[in-house]
Amino acid sequence: MITLLSTIFSVLGIIQFVLGNFANGFIALVNCIDWVKRQKISSTDGIVTAVAVSRIVLLYVMVIHWYLILLNPALYSLKVRTIVHVAWTISNHYSTWLATSLSIFYLLKIANFSSLTFLHLKLRVKSVVLMMLLGASFILVLQVVVISVSGTMQRSEYEGNFTQKTKLRDILWLSHVTLFILGNLIPFIMSLTSFLLLIFSLWKHLRKMQLNGKEFQDLSTKVHIKAMQAVISFLLLFAFYFLVLIISIWSPKKMHEEPFLLLFPTVEVIYPSVHSFILIWGNRKLTQAFLLFLWQLGCWLKDRK
Repeated sequence: MITLLSTIFSVLGIIQFVLGNFANGFIALVNCIDWVKRQKISSTDGIVTAVAVSRIVLLYVMVIHWYLILLNPALYSLKVRTIVHVAWTISNHYSTWLATSLSIFYLLKIANFSSLTFLHLKLRVKSVVLMMLLGASFILVLQVVVISVSGTMQRSEYEGNFTQKTKLRDILWLSHVTLFILGNLIPFIMSLTSFLLLIFSLWKHLRKMQLNGKEFQDLSTKVHIKAMQAVISFLLLFAFYFLVLIISIWSPKKMHEEPFLLLFPTVEVIYPSVHSFILIWGNRKLTQAFLLFLWQLGCWLKDRK
């Protein structure tokens, strides 16, 4: 039965879905057009584009999950549930780790430290990001295997072809929770470390400027501040998103109650939607393209009137 509460949350979810797809699609389109024109793409634009694409997939998986649970539960069989869960795990993994790699990239490109280790990593920033993503893929493979095995076991139990084994089910559940927490906590800690090191690097730079009697508002200071704004916005939104996911995992019974069943999917969409607008705001090329789009849209609406 469609209630007023479900209608309100459905409208909010659809609005966020549309805005999120617009923002991520806009990022991907602008960077791809620029890539075709220049015949090359910068590392930053490449990572941001990959983040946008992964979040488009993530948003669609979220909406499919929401549709099956609320509007068509009859189609949400154990097999379909496993497929949706795997799709969400993969898209969520790349959305999170690509955004984290962007934080690491900002740190290595912008911060200045005299440490030999840091200088070594700074010279090989592309390799560092690539190795980080490849290493994280190991966690993803384990997650997909655990989800697939768990789904197969549940289907066998449901069909009566599998003797109930509580220990195995508990091991799979514990493995799933552990891998999920590691797959999200590690990138959060890495991004937080990047943010703290950027603050320390900025402090050192400002202190040096003060000793030399120069103005604080130089190019390096502005670049530091812009990078810190991008990283802290990701941290705040991701922390909120991660908290919602943790609550949904540790309180599965709550997820079957109507208020939580409606609230959680709506809240989860905030992270991949809002952060993409922040990425547009923090990138000069994307900001200029977005303002041009708004101006052209305004002119078109004016002409229509």
